[in-house]
Amino acid sequence: MANVKPLRRAYESTLRSEQARQTRARILDAAQRLFSERGYGGTTMEAIAGGAGVATDTVYASFRSKPGVLHALLDIRVAGDEAPIGIIAREGPQAVRRERSQRRQVAGFATGVAEILERARPVDDIMRGAAAVDPEIAALRARMQQGRHDNMRQFVGWLAANGPLRKGLTEDDAADIVWAVASPEMHGLLRARRGWAPERYRDWLEATLARTLLA
Repeated sequence: MANVKPLRRAYESTLRSEQARQTRARILDAAQRLFSERGYGGTTMEAIAGGAGVATDTVYASFRSKPGVLHALLDIRVAGDEAPIGIIAREGPQAVRRERSQRRQVAGFATGVAEILERARPVDDIMRGAAAVDPEIAALRARMQQGRHDNMRQFVGWLAANGPLRKGLTEDDAADIVWAVASPEMHGLLRARRGWAPERYRDWLEATLARTLLA
């Protein structure tokens, strides 16, 4: 019987962690819905708490501030979960890095980016609108855009390690092109404004990057 208490404590700790995760998920789902309906400026922490069915103090304890809610929301939509692993270190991008065919690298990259943007682009739309009126959000989005460019630069480096890029194209210019073509803004124009299906967007992204980047 000596192990009963440690096992029970481990179970209770796991249960509390899962309950906290579910609470954070409810808060973020409510925040995304309210930001979309009312705008970032028109949404209060009290409204987010009400939408999630929790106390306002719980929202503050989980995310500290409204910018903190929006930051966490975008982070989780980009990653798809709460695991503390940077996007470039995840299995999808690392499989692209290990691939030795440039065209399969582009295909894997396009598939991964399309999946991320399906989750994250609506939140980036919210952030872009909030950045116009909130300097803290503007600075946050600028940092995140730079981080996205850094990731694209790594992808281009992986491509270049397997063969030449299109004649006359430098790696820096290639990174700029990928950053622009695979942007949330472009995704929004084609998916939301023009009504493209997810598969059509993914295939277009793959074909466009292959034609633009590869020799």
